[in-house]
Amino acid sequence: MAEESDAEKTEPASAKRLEQAREEGDVPRSREVATFTVLMVAGAGLWLTGSSLVRQLRSAMVSGLALDQEQIFHADVLLTRIGMDVGRVLLACLPLGLAVMVVALASPLLVGGWLFSGKAITPNFGKLNPIKGLSNLVSPNALVELLKAIAKTLLVGFVAWLVVMKQKDAVLGLAVEPLKLGSVHLLDMIAMSFLFIVGALGLIAAVDGPYQMWHYANKLKMTRQEMIQESKESDGNPQIKAKIRQMQREMAKRRMMADVPTADVVVTNPTHYAVALKYADGSRGAPRVVAKGTDEVAAKIREIAKENKVAILEAPPLARALHKHTEIGDEIPEALYAAVAEVLAYVFQLRMFSKQGGHRPDTPTKLDVPPELDPLNPAYAGRGKLNDTNNGAPA
Repeated sequence: MAEESDAEKTEPASAKRLEQAREEGDVPRSREVATFTVLMVAGAGLWLTGSSLVRQLRSAMVSGLALDQEQIFHADVLLTRIGMDVGRVLLACLPLGLAVMVVALASPLLVGGWLFSGKAITPNFGKLNPIKGLSNLVSPNALVELLKAIAKTLLVGFVAWLVVMKQKDAVLGLAVEPLKLGSVHLLDMIAMSFLFIVGALGLIAAVDGPYQMWHYANKLKMTRQEMIQESKESDGNPQIKAKIRQMQREMAKRRMMADVPTADVVVTNPTHYAVALKYADGSRGAPRVVAKGTDEVAAKIREIAKENKVAILEAPPLARALHKHTEIGDEIPEALYAAVAEVLAYVFQLRMFSKQGGHRPDTPTKLDVPPELDPLNPAYAGRGKLNDTNNGAPA
């Protein structure tokens, strides 16, 4: 099968890309959902508070039309009266207005969430490009918006026709009802009709909300090359990171090799392993590993040790155990104290022999290395590194 083209946007948007889009004011939005929720709450509020609202508005109207002689001939008194009547009207409409305002502010939480971005209101003269504007008119998104507008017109028109036909007799009956009762009845009919018509918009909103989320995610999809480039910018170029790690290993290796001449002894396998140990006189701690390695590194440690006249002892089980269970700078495990002590005793005796002569010390051949610490011993059975806090017991 042919390999997928890197130019195709097949990868979901990364967290960084989503965050950049939010910073630029680009989030999913559904005008249908926002319009539906606001209109539905307004209609429900009008239906629930309709009777009380009509009474308060009627009272305010009657009060506003009843003027006495003093109010007519004194402008100050008239303005005060008008201000009081306007205040009563605003107070009557306050609960409905607050409900609509709260819903208008909360509706963005349904799709996209709240967003405050200065970039969204920054002038962008590129949007005035007529060629780009014409291309937007024939885009898939423009076609979807056209279909939504047609669907809204047909659906709302059909529901409105059904509501009007159902309440036709009730509307004609308002002519014979008293004014007070007829006003309340008319407002209830308007509110009920409003709710049914707005309810039809709920079908459009139920489809538009998920579509806008899908369209937003699809719009922000990335190509494989963009994903690779972003990964390089965020985490660094893998090749550069690998080069840095290589340089760090080389520096650590050079520092390790520089410590080999200070070692007291190098324990070898004899060819595959080499571990350099140092014991500080007067120190309460155990001997420490100053260098270790295998194969070529082990050969280099032995070479430097020979050049600097550092004692080299072939003790394969001990070399393997030290290499497996220690890191550079660590003290030796407690379980290897006896074996290392015997090695150091031999090294110190060898130094005395080199200075004073006499009987050359015998090279230790049977060191006390627990079989379970030697990686090549059948008793080892894949044990991990020793934990210094458990008195040398295998981890």
